[in-house]
Amino acid sequence: MTTKARPGTPGRPKDPEKRAALVEAAGQLFCQHGFEAVSLEAIAQAAGVSKLTIYSHFGDKEGLFTAAVEARCADQLPHGLFEWPEDLPVGEALKQIGTGFVDLVFAEDAVQLMRMMAAQASQSTTLAQLYFKAGPKRALEEMEGFLALAKQRGQLRLDDPKVAASQFFVLLKGIHHFRCLLGIEPPPEAAARTAHVDQCVALFLRAHAPAGTGRP
Repeated sequence: MTTKARPGTPGRPKDPEKRAALVEAAGQLFCQHGFEAVSLEAIAQAAGVSKLTIYSHFGDKEGLFTAAVEARCADQLPHGLFEWPEDLPVGEALKQIGTGFVDLVFAEDAVQLMRMMAAQASQSTTLAQLYFKAGPKRALEEMEGFLALAKQRGQLRLDDPKVAASQFFVLLKGIHHFRCLLGIEPPPEAAARTAHVDQCVALFLRAHAPAGTGRP
């Protein structure tokens, strides 16, 4: 997925390397210190560019935050992950999506970012809305499209692909993610994540098996 920046000022073509450096630096600093505590000067210094470069590429601090969230999500849940070849069993496709999603939400920077969102929610919902639109909303829409195709192909029995998409992601988070956000247990190891994804996919397939079959 290509990250879309807010319109900048006209002039010379944008430098993709500087843009990438800004997105990476902003993602790290926002997760570590929170949105309000991080200045544009600090981000520019960490990226090795001028503050004016931020305005040129992203328009403002909120534009840079949106781009950083989009980039983090695109790393683990690229658009191609939701593209489903007809020769790939639906269960395997779900496992691939589930693995990418679980790896994303349990990543250290993602956990820090979600804690930050919760901490500032009582002060303003603006940042939370930007975060939801740039990350979770995009993933939900991609998953809804995948499930709509699975329904069309007769691979899954679904009343509402949109509802099923949110249920699938919530199932993958489970109680483990909640406990991780609270800081009372660490993120699961790779083997545990794999086993969890397999269990969730098996449960989802049983719940949505086409009529007359035990499993798609």
